[in-house]
Amino acid sequence: MEETKQVEVINIKELMSKLWKRRRSFYLPMAIVFVLSSVYIVSQPRYYATEAKLAPEAESPMAGGTLSSIASSFGFDLGDLQSSDAINPLLYPDLMEDNAFVCKLFDIDITTSDGQLSTTFYNYLDKHQKSPWWSGFTNWVKGLFKKKPKEGGNQGDGFNPYLLSERQNTMLMKIQDNITFSVDKKTGVITINVKDQDPVVCKTMADSVILCLQDFITDYRTNKARTDVKYYTALVDSARTEYEKAYKAHARFADANINMTLTSYSNKLEALENEMQLSYGTYSALTAQLQAARSKVQERTPAFTLLKGAAVPNKPAGPKRMLFVAAMMILAFMIKAIWIVREDIHLKF
Repeated sequence: MEETKQVEVINIKELMSKLWKRRRSFYLPMAIVFVLSSVYIVSQPRYYATEAKLAPEAESPMAGGTLSSIASSFGFDLGDLQSSDAINPLLYPDLMEDNAFVCKLFDIDITTSDGQLSTTFYNYLDKHQKSPWWSGFTNWVKGLFKKKPKEGGNQGDGFNPYLLSERQNTMLMKIQDNITFSVDKKTGVITINVKDQDPVVCKTMADSVILCLQDFITDYRTNKARTDVKYYTALVDSARTEYEKAYKAHARFADANINMTLTSYSNKLEALENEMQLSYGTYSALTAQLQAARSKVQERTPAFTLLKGAAVPNKPAGPKRMLFVAAMMILAFMIKAIWIVREDIHLKF
């Protein structure tokens, strides 16, 4: 056993010695890799990133804060057990997979950091993005094998987010790549990450996504209450019409028979008065229910706390040029080293 270990040590030393003797053979490939990787990574457009954190109000807070805190430390949210939300907050990140939600960002107005471009986010992504110098050639080659994508008629008031043209779908996928959500299971805090080639556009889109997300959560949580308001509003309008009709009928009959003392007149007047009172009671009850439904809308409207606002980034977030070149150099060194000692490794195994 000791003899075998000694042989392995000697082999390693021999391999290292062989690499050192042929160190000059590394110069050319390493130089080529350095130049090519540098040219490649410098040609890649730099992008900026910003982050925002939003804390929506929990719909039904869990009683017993101590038990809830203990459960949250193990990754469980007991508050969800009493929540009437059909959409769990952990599913909010999946909104970026919905065309309707993402397409709301198409018409966001943006202005670049130099102030020279003011347009919609869709037009900015479509016509004002930086790309590597060789992208023109690659796009030309691709264009030889497929037809140029067309905008199609899916625009304007008849826009259907689920019937996109090829170009519109390309822009949608760009947005999905650049904007991501994440939700903390313990705290329920929503983190929005946005990256873009322009720092000001990066912040603008982060703020816009926050507003869209707030609108979605608010619309979802108040949807049932707002439906009730519309329902009771229709009932109140109908009840008011019936009450006014009964009131006018009673008034007309009373005015037309002001000096009458017949029993039939008294019975008719009493019947009209009872009908009027019944209509008024229905109208009054429905009005109270309408006010309660309106109060429910306000009650279910969540409050949002912006824990971290999106800031205009000062430094690019990527690509990491030095790290990329260093990784390519290390990879080239390893490949060249393995190529030199391949015969010794083959004999060993």
